[in-house]
Amino acid sequence: MIWETLLKPEYEQPYFLQLKSFLKEEAKKSQVVYPEKDNILNAFRLTPFNETKVVILGQDPYHGPKQAHGLAFSVQKGIKIPPSLQNVYKEIQEDIGVLMSDSGDLTAWAKQGVLLLNTCLTVREGQAHSHAKKGWEVFTDKAIRVLSEKSAHPIIFVLWGSPARKKTDLIDAKRHHILTAAHPSPLSAYRGFFGCKHFSKTNEILESAGQEPIDWAL
Repeated sequence: MIWETLLKPEYEQPYFLQLKSFLKEEAKKSQVVYPEKDNILNAFRLTPFNETKVVILGQDPYHGPKQAHGLAFSVQKGIKIPPSLQNVYKEIQEDIGVLMSDSGDLTAWAKQGVLLLNTCLTVREGQAHSHAKKGWEVFTDKAIRVLSEKSAHPIIFVLWGSPARKKTDLIDAKRHHILTAAHPSPLSAYRGFFGCKHFSKTNEILESAGQEPIDWAL
């Protein structure tokens, strides 16, 4: 199975047609929208359905210039690492002793089967959550459900923060693994993200299932 086949029916649903109309209106108003059009579905392109082993769920894309490129928590090469990702790197170093690079590009994770999925896939420049409740959440909820229902192997869903944890209702917890913690943002990282050890736990689960662990080093 491939993402295109599984998600194609969504493209003709009323909510998705409304979403497309909304994005066209943004363009007509000369609003700058991130990520660039070709990168909006990057998470699905880089992490094929059958190769997805882990899902890390974000909210909406970064809204600064040249940051977002379609992968949750990731920024393009050469761009300053955002605070939330800095905290993710700190936890990785504390958890598994890996010293992270100075790049915030997480493409290497995506290519190993880590679906870095935002619940909302576009945003207006400088305005966080500006494209929330326009239809993307319905689309990405469908992607989560499809993974839960049709994946041939158990998947590890990594849910950081309250909005992500609400997605547990979409996941068959009897078939899959769910890891939850506070969000890694500076506002909440010290309230349950630091010390969660989700990176070592993920690899322990994968290895116990006979799957290749994720190389978290960048």
